[in-house]
Amino acid sequence: MFEHIPVLLEESVSFLITNPDGIYVDATFGLGGHSKRILEKLSNKGFLVAIDKDLEAIELGKRRLEGYKNIKIVHSSFSKVDEVLESLGIEKIDGILFDFGVSSLQLDKQERGFSYSKEAFLDMRMDTTSKLTAYDVINFYSQEDLERIIREYGEERFARRIAKAIVERRRNKPIETTTELSSLISSVVPKPKDGSHPAQRTFQAIRIEVNRELDEIKIALEKSLRFLKSGGRICAISFHSLEDRIVKEFFKFHSLECICPKDIPVCRCGKKKELEIITKKPIVPSKEEIERNKRSHSAKLRVAQKV
Repeated sequence: MFEHIPVLLEESVSFLITNPDGIYVDATFGLGGHSKRILEKLSNKGFLVAIDKDLEAIELGKRRLEGYKNIKIVHSSFSKVDEVLESLGIEKIDGILFDFGVSSLQLDKQERGFSYSKEAFLDMRMDTTSKLTAYDVINFYSQEDLERIIREYGEERFARRIAKAIVERRRNKPIETTTELSSLISSVVPKPKDGSHPAQRTFQAIRIEVNRELDEIKIALEKSLRFLKSGGRICAISFHSLEDRIVKEFFKFHSLECICPKDIPVCRCGKKKELEIITKKPIVPSKEEIERNKRSHSAKLRVAQKV
């Protein structure tokens, strides 16, 4: 079994499960770590729907959950949570868990092309049945689009320099591998003072573009809110500021009763409060968890409850 250390496992599941007999969704099944803990907390009447777009992860995760009957695992994107639930005849759920970002399986499996330190074809697809790859982005996007993606999704201040270098290099021949791209970036930007790899932010940006990650998060949060019962919870684990900002702003907007300008004496917007924010500040991993799993260091858990 591939080594799998679920991030903020006890914290997220403890916040999620308010009714052991309820229906829950693990929207990012991965290798099944969170799902297994959820199932351990549920009664025989409880039910779990698990969703993932990575077929390889699903097959490995299923082995972890052999013997459990009250779970349905579906190959799909979490942005299609409404279609998944409707296909199962489920109208309302008691809670949904999101664990955003790239998984350890995807990072560590060399041929998946997510890592800037391992030689592989530029792939980066979480769903290997989808068409767009990192190769397509790097070799066919315009310099302007590459710069925008690297700046916005990677928060990289050298985005223009990197985009220009990519376009100049690919004029001679396509950039095909992760190490080609990583070496190119390292040759045109200084090494970050925080000790991270010069290509880290760009690889994050390309991965987000290939998998439409931020758009999918926004869509999934909106859809999941529609299916939540009163008292049901959304638990969202994010790993970088772009993900966390989306979750934070979504929770804040839906926790407001009115969004009219302050100088208007009577509410005209008609907005109703839909969420109560449970975690006023995000839950972060303990020192012990970070020592066990270095990749958990940037994780943040936010929780909100349907009113």
